[in-house]
Amino acid sequence: MAQSQSAHLRWRARWVFPVDGPPLADATVAVEHDRIVAVQTQGCRTEAIDLGNVAILPGLVNAHTHLDLSGLRGKCPPTADFTEWLRAVIRHRRDRSPQQVREDIRIGLTESLAHGTTLVGDIASQGLSWPLLAESPMRAVVYRELLGLPEARAEAAWSELLAWLGDHPATATCRPGVSPHAPYSVNFAYIFKAATLGVPVAIHLAETAAELELLADRQGPFVTFLRELGVWDPAGLAGGADHVLRLLNGTAPVALAHGNYLPAQAPMPANGTIVYCPRTHAAFGHPPHPFRELLARGIRVALGTDSLASNPDLDVLAEARFLRRAYPDIPGATLLRMPTLSGAEALGWQDETGSLTVGKSADLVVLPLPSVESSDPHEFVLNSAAPVEAVMVRGRWVKT
Repeated sequence: MAQSQSAHLRWRARWVFPVDGPPLADATVAVEHDRIVAVQTQGCRTEAIDLGNVAILPGLVNAHTHLDLSGLRGKCPPTADFTEWLRAVIRHRRDRSPQQVREDIRIGLTESLAHGTTLVGDIASQGLSWPLLAESPMRAVVYRELLGLPEARAEAAWSELLAWLGDHPATATCRPGVSPHAPYSVNFAYIFKAATLGVPVAIHLAETAAELELLADRQGPFVTFLRELGVWDPAGLAGGADHVLRLLNGTAPVALAHGNYLPAQAPMPANGTIVYCPRTHAAFGHPPHPFRELLARGIRVALGTDSLASNPDLDVLAEARFLRRAYPDIPGATLLRMPTLSGAEALGWQDETGSLTVGKSADLVVLPLPSVESSDPHEFVLNSAAPVEAVMVRGRWVKT
C-alpha cells in the first residue's frame, strides 16, 4: 500500500464486503485510476497485491456530524437536562474565534479520515466547513445551518442562506445543503421552504421528549430556554413531528437526525432517512431508539456520530459495533449497510460511493481481521475493536 495512487491495481483480502451483495471470501477489488473496475472471487482474478488477513469494506459514511464542535471533546458531557447542555454548546460557539473554529473543523476532518470516513454530512454554522471539505479528499454534503423561530429572524437567515448557496455551487466532491436546525429553532414555514430548494436537507427531529412537549403543548423547558435567548415565538412552531415530516416531503434527500422519540408509524418523507447516532443517544440516557421498528417498515436508517460535544470520537464504525453489542439480533448485513450504502443514500451520493460496485468511486477501508472462523463473516467486522488499517479515497491511499 505504499503507492500514493493506483493506476490499475488489484487488491486481495480474506474477505471483501461489497455491501450491495453478500461478502466474498478470498476476493479482490480492482481499481483503475479513481474507479472500481472489478470485484471478484478467487477463481476469477488475475495477479493481485495480497493484503493478508484483512477485510476490504466500502469507505464509511458519517451521515450526521458537526465538525465545528470538535473543540468540545469532553468539555460538556451530555446530561438529562438537554437544554442545559445546549446552553453550554452555545457558550462555546460564542467564545470561539473564526481561527479556532477552522482548526476545530480541521481536527474533526483529520480524525474522520483516520477512522475510515470517506463521505460526511456536516452541519455547519454559517457553512464554515465548506473550504476545508472542498479541499479534502473525502466527499461531503455541507449543510448550512438555518436558525430563526420568529418570522423576522427566519427571513433574515433565509436571505443569508440563499446568498451562500449562490456562492457555493456543487463541485465534484462537495455539495451544498441546508439544515433548518430543529423544530424548536426554525419557523415551520422555513422548514417547508428549505425542502423546496432542491438541495439536500438535514434537520434534528424528535431528539428529546421536551421537544415533542414543546410542539404539542407549547410548554416545557424549551420555553424558558428560548425566552432566555430572546427568540420565543409560539406562532413559529410546527404542530408536531408529523407536521414537520409533511413539510419536508420534497424531492431532495432528507436526513432526519436522531429521531429518538419518533413514533414508529410516523409519516416519512419519500426521500427521508433516519440518521441514528447510537452512542450519543445512549449518553443522554434516552429510552430505546425505534430504529428496529422503522427498519421493519422499510424505512432507511443510517448512522452518524453527532459531534465531539456528545461523543468520544468520530468513528462511525464504532457506532455499528456499539449496536452489535446492544442488539445482537440485528443481522450483520443490516448493521454494515447503515454506515455505508444507507449513509450514501441519505446524503444523495449513492451513485458514486457507499458500496464496492463496479463503476463507483474507489473508496475503500482495510480492516485487520482476527485469526478465527465464523459462519457469518460480518462478525469479524462488528465484534472487533480493531481500528481501520488503511483508507483509500478516489483511488488514492490517504492512510496506510
